[in-house]
Amino acid sequence: MTSPGSEQVLHVDRLELTFEPRPWAFADAHRRDIDALFADMQKKKPALFNGRVLLMHRCAIEDGVFGGGFMEADYASFTFWIASGRPAAGIHDCFGAAAVMSADGAFLLGEMGAHTFNAGQIYFPCGTPDLSDLVGSRVDFDLSVRRELKEETGLEAAELTEEPGWTLAIDGSLICAIKVMRSPLDAEALRVRMLKHLAHERQPELADIRIVRGSDDFSLQMRSFARIFLSHRFAA
Repeated sequence: MTSPGSEQVLHVDRLELTFEPRPWAFADAHRRDIDALFADMQKKKPALFNGRVLLMHRCAIEDGVFGGGFMEADYASFTFWIASGRPAAGIHDCFGAAAVMSADGAFLLGEMGAHTFNAGQIYFPCGTPDLSDLVGSRVDFDLSVRRELKEETGLEAAELTEEPGWTLAIDGSLICAIKVMRSPLDAEALRVRMLKHLAHERQPELADIRIVRGSDDFSLQMRSFARIFLSHRFAA
């Protein structure tokens, strides 16, 4: 669908994602190095947990539908692949994200906490899909996005107005399916609301909430998929 390093923004009407288990040869080939790296990471960040995640191994867009198949892997193998520079390994890093837009046209992004794998990085509420996102054999990104939104910001999807369809922000092997969700609150009030949620969490995933009104608010800590999406959105 895209070549390594390329950047694209595409709109699709719906997602059709399914669980299609298969072995991951990359993980099998690098098992010892994977385990050693993750053990070292856990010494530095004890909160890291080697759970099960879902990684996309096939994808296509046809007639406004983004379809794909996901396999199961351990988080340690996934993080090793990222640390190795995301080499060709038969997978895409595909996940859903909630782009919360305020009534005055800004977007609110989170800065990840120091205890997390992506410490200091800035992006939309999201997470690598896992087994809890399975509904039968379907990988449910609506479910994933709403859960991450609630956990990270305290916002309920029912409070927001969802734009139709999904926007795919693509950067080589990374594919983020973004759901734009509009709030009736202005950006400052929305940020205060989110910060209150963080203050009541014992160990919140986010360290801060950033308001982005245009490209002047971009920073080096912003993840590529957020920058790609926002650049396209603000230009439009």
